Amino acid sequence: MNLALTHDGAMSAPSRTAFTTILRIFLLEARSEFLRLLRAPSFSVPTIAFPLMFYLLFGVLLQGRAHPENARRALAAFLVIGTLAPGLFALGITLALDRERGLLELKRALPMPAGIYLAAKMAMSMLFAALVATLILLLGVLAGGVALSAAECGLLMGVAVLGVLPFCAIGLLVGAWVRASAAPAVLNLIYLPMSFLSGLWVPLAFLPHGLGQIAPLWPAWHLAQLALQALGLASSGSAPEHLLMLGAAAGVCFCVARHRLARAR
Repeated sequence: MNLALTHDGAMSAPSRTAFTTILRIFLLEARSEFLRLLRAPSFSVPTIAFPLMFYLLFGVLLQGRAHPENARRALAAFLVIGTLAPGLFALGITLALDRERGLLELKRALPMPAGIYLAAKMAMSMLFAALVATLILLLGVLAGGVALSAAECGLLMGVAVLGVLPFCAIGLLVGAWVRASAAPAVLNLIYLPMSFLSGLWVPLAFLPHGLGQIAPLWPAWHLAQLALQALGLASSGSAPEHLLMLGAAAGVCFCVARHRLARAR
């Protein structure tokens, strides 16, 4: 939709009305998606509670009063673990369900701008990622003894909220190809090995040499390096390199999923 501008560069009244309408549709769609998953215990409980439980158990209780650097590394790792699920499972499972139930065809038939449906799902995933990240940061400060500055908290929130997008793309790819009954299993076959082989559960130094060498192939590894850099900890590679790899993974998955969904019309 073209938004006409006046001579001074401002949008004309019809354009402002159109923009407001599109924004309202997007916000309503995103709200409905968020409430849909928040009211589904099979999604909301594992997505919100499991990362907190795992961090409390493995990152706080079992480590005790760990060295401050190790405590910060554990916080970064579990923040990334908590970021993966909202992207993978929220988009992957709901898209597969919507395809099989015919809801995707209904959305296409509605007088709604193209892309709003998927944009609302991604916004919902970002909101869940922000919620999980906030709770993990609070747990790290209150129970894990991690000292964080306001700037570090802001950077970690950015890593979580924006870092969920590549995993939204992976979830979109899975949801576009597999049946709803198979989507949870396929996504777990991606989620669990990727988080383990990215060094999130066990440091890469403890893995066999060959497995540690392929860690950069996983998007979760690149996101973990960004989280470490946000905390001022030693990491591999530079931020632009990691952003490039995450963007490339997201772009490829989005393009393949879009092609698949277009053929499914």
